[in-house]
Amino acid sequence: MWLNTLLLALRSIRRNLMRSFLTVLGIVIGVSAVITMVTVGNGATLAVQTQISGLGTNLLQIRPGQRMGPGSGGSSAPSFKVEDAEAIATQIGGVSAAAPQSRSSGTLIANGRNWSSTITGSTNDWLSIGNWTLAQGREFTNDELRAGSAVCMIGETIRRELFGNTPALGESLRVKNISCEVIAVLGSKGQGSFGNDQDDLVFMPIKTLQRRITGNTQVNDVLVSMTEGSDTTRVKASMTQLLRERRKLADTDEDNFNVLDTKQLADTLSGTTKVLTMLLGAVAAVSLLVGGIGIMNIMLVSVTERTKEIGLRLAIGALEREVLLQFLIEAVVLAALGGLIGIVLATGASIGLSALMDVPYVFNPSVNLLSFVFSAAIGVVFGYFPARRAARLNPIDALRHE
Repeated sequence: MWLNTLLLALRSIRRNLMRSFLTVLGIVIGVSAVITMVTVGNGATLAVQTQISGLGTNLLQIRPGQRMGPGSGGSSAPSFKVEDAEAIATQIGGVSAAAPQSRSSGTLIANGRNWSSTITGSTNDWLSIGNWTLAQGREFTNDELRAGSAVCMIGETIRRELFGNTPALGESLRVKNISCEVIAVLGSKGQGSFGNDQDDLVFMPIKTLQRRITGNTQVNDVLVSMTEGSDTTRVKASMTQLLRERRKLADTDEDNFNVLDTKQLADTLSGTTKVLTMLLGAVAAVSLLVGGIGIMNIMLVSVTERTKEIGLRLAIGALEREVLLQFLIEAVVLAALGGLIGIVLATGASIGLSALMDVPYVFNPSVNLLSFVFSAAIGVVFGYFPARRAARLNPIDALRHE
């Protein structure tokens, strides 16, 4: 009986192909919109998590000022010193490495080409804390770090812009007023969390930067990497206490520095992205309800058009539940077909948008399956009323219908 009913439904749909297509269009748009929004949103969430984790593992960033952003008071707060980073690394438990970081910017010249970039000074710990790798070359030696030698590492962007296809190792690079030897090329990290090019930088010993470029001993911030499984709250509290003592703050004074936990930042950004994804998915799901109303409307028209056929079936012995099942299955088949077409369209749209937005394509089978089941359920809900109306027709009145 089920097979015959299904064949009757397919035959009815095939008789009015254009009308059937227009009927399921709402379901197609709804399913494809929901799946596309959720898939692209999941890809964006994964991209944010990947970019934040690329900053470093269990990373804490200590900066002057009471808070991040404009008006933080960072310019009036005293800067850090190299000794602050050394004290954190040696006196705080749960800290695997601490690297002072000073920054400047300037014009680089090599091979007759010039390029403006960021200049960062720190120690070799800066590489491990920031998950940097060396594509070519070596790290700084202890002698180079102590003496502030004119050596530097360059990012992939600078290698490409200034050296092109020629080898960069051992070459001389002019950084503002000094000339340094390129001893390494950093592995590429690509775009950062805030759209910046992470490979557009020159890295040199912090003493080289302070003595020869900035002319002072200021440290802009300190990067701290915690050991795996360490208590972040305890480490932050110990570090805050140590820095308050070193900066000679009284008990009544507020901290003139702030500690940023990148894991918290990643969780916050990921949470925001997930909420936006759910919101967009919910808005897109409204179109599924509109599609369901369209199916109910067309099914009511179909019942009216086929009143004589229904009367004839009932007159020759068909049961009410058989008629109800026939129209209900027809509505479910229509909605399910719309769901399948929507899934195919959503897959293509998700792949295209992911490539366009430069986020990974994350296939989520549960979202696809749930959208398909939901579309079929819409067929049941919105097809039940027309099917019940058909099943309750009086055979005599139905046969007299003009």
